[in-house]
Amino acid sequence: MKIARFLKEGKLCVGLVDVEENRIYPFDPALSDVTDLIRATVWGSALQKPRTAPVALDEVRLVAPIVPERNVFCVGKNYRAHAKEFSQSGFEAGATKGKEIDEYPAIFSKPPSSIIGPGDTVELHPEATSAVDYEAELALIIGKPGRNIAPADAMDHIWGYTIVNDVTARDRQRNHKQWFAGKGLDTFCPMGPWIVTVDELDAKDIDIECRVNGELRQQANTRDLIFDIPQLLASISAGLTLQPGDVIATGTPAGVGIGFEPPRFLKAGDRVDVTVSGIGTLSNPFA
Repeated sequence: MKIARFLKEGKLCVGLVDVEENRIYPFDPALSDVTDLIRATVWGSALQKPRTAPVALDEVRLVAPIVPERNVFCVGKNYRAHAKEFSQSGFEAGATKGKEIDEYPAIFSKPPSSIIGPGDTVELHPEATSAVDYEAELALIIGKPGRNIAPADAMDHIWGYTIVNDVTARDRQRNHKQWFAGKGLDTFCPMGPWIVTVDELDAKDIDIECRVNGELRQQANTRDLIFDIPQLLASISAGLTLQPGDVIATGTPAGVGIGFEPPRFLKAGDRVDVTVSGIGTLSNPFA
């Protein structure tokens, strides 16, 4: 199932999307938070198609499918080719030749204030940065809570998947010698267009593409992950309880702006489209 949040006549709603019909079926009008829906299904209520009158998708405005109650967990350098291009770009603080691939996942976060939805404008923040880059990523949504999750049990804790563009100010990422300063700016976490429930996707075989103004820049498959999803959940949950509604972005493949010579940073008027097989396309303009 595809679950979306949307605005209809100014009211925030949650609904089930039927892409073939180009319609969305609203859930209970009192439901506006997907985390509440996740908790309800985790605690025993089956997710079923709402018995409500559908609304045409082009009559509503989709917003970010979920805004977690705490920061988005993110993973860096999780595709080998990207780890190498980042290390060689001059924008990775402390990069060491021959040690491009990390022994453990690089984990950072983005605040909820950075989250925007499909079609929303990403601000370039010229007062803060001159090196804005894109990063196409598959993100997973936690359903069942857990701490010290074993890799063998990890998939039982996932409720669904969505798309994230981990927009990054490369100069701030380099200059501050850590990643939050370059990753956490307002509007720097486009997400959507919806969540696809875990039963509909095989996370071990998902294609990821990114296009800038129609030009293909990134293309990979989750088979290429250095640390797969069970490993990521085990690492992040070590001593830290993952909660329903937590979002984990799994890393970006090669082809980001800093991988070019010279770097190809985003500018006003650009549009970035991130497509993930089985989910759809997340599109955002930059201004």
